[in-house]
Amino acid sequence: MNKDKILIIGANGQIGTALLPKLQKIYGEGQVIASDLQPAIHPTAVFEILDAKQSDTLQKVIKKHGITQIYHLAAVLSAKGESNPLSSWNINMQTLLNVLEAAKELHLKKVFVPSSIAVFGKSAPRRFTPQNTYLDPATVYGMSKVAAENWCQYYHSRYQVDVRSLRYPGVISYQSIPGGGTTDYAVEMYHKAVAGQNYDCYLQEDARLPMMYIEDALRATTELMEAPAGQLSVRTSYNLTGISFTPAELFKNIQEQVPAFDCTFTPDFRQSIAESWPESIDDTLARKDWNWKPDFDLAQITTEMIAHLTRQYISHANH
Repeated sequence: MNKDKILIIGANGQIGTALLPKLQKIYGEGQVIASDLQPAIHPTAVFEILDAKQSDTLQKVIKKHGITQIYHLAAVLSAKGESNPLSSWNINMQTLLNVLEAAKELHLKKVFVPSSIAVFGKSAPRRFTPQNTYLDPATVYGMSKVAAENWCQYYHSRYQVDVRSLRYPGVISYQSIPGGGTTDYAVEMYHKAVAGQNYDCYLQEDARLPMMYIEDALRATTELMEAPAGQLSVRTSYNLTGISFTPAELFKNIQEQVPAFDCTFTPDFRQSIAESWPESIDDTLARKDWNWKPDFDLAQITTEMIAHLTRQYISHANH
């Protein structure tokens, strides 16, 4: 029986909402503690209201539950972060440093800290962006993730904290409402199509970006965390690839299943963020070190999203 005790910080967010049941399946329901700033609407785990900016509170929760692993998912995302840069930086950095310090002091086994394609800027090659390249991000979120990657590597090399990280592309999921990212248009487009509404996209129709279905993102996360430490050659954050597509390609794909759906394009400030990010990612090291391979292409993602969201909308209508 696995005796690991997991703490998810930011359990109400896009990744946390979906990761919770997956970790419960792996480790056992009672072995996963969920936490966030607000209580969960429908708690499905032991839940702690936790502000990870408070180091002493964080350490109390870790000791109270005998936590051995942390998944630190709390962050102010790319588009949202631009409205209050200093606050976003402070939240993203302080919470990370508190988690890393707790892991060092309380001898936790493993820590997961997500990174993002937002670490890349205009100096990086836009196609098949390599693992090691210039990192000159255009957003505070990206800046905080570059710093986070370096702090993770520092805590690993200096204090032997086993901290692992993935540079998530845009993640497409049905489990929660989007939370202020630049790639959220994809999730919004599916929601509008299923709700029988049209969509006005805030990116240009040809803004190609790396994306990934939530099931692939979750599997990448658990596969990385289960890989033997000796196999991991990257201690900043691994490049990770699913697929790449444009808003126009997604629109066309959805229309094949929802013919009445229509989409217009009115780019706003998020377009310039998208233009600073890669179109596609080279994830050779993830494939080599822990055998990463995505499962879902665009057609499969569309089929899955429409099916799941249709069930959700029907269920809401019946309540």
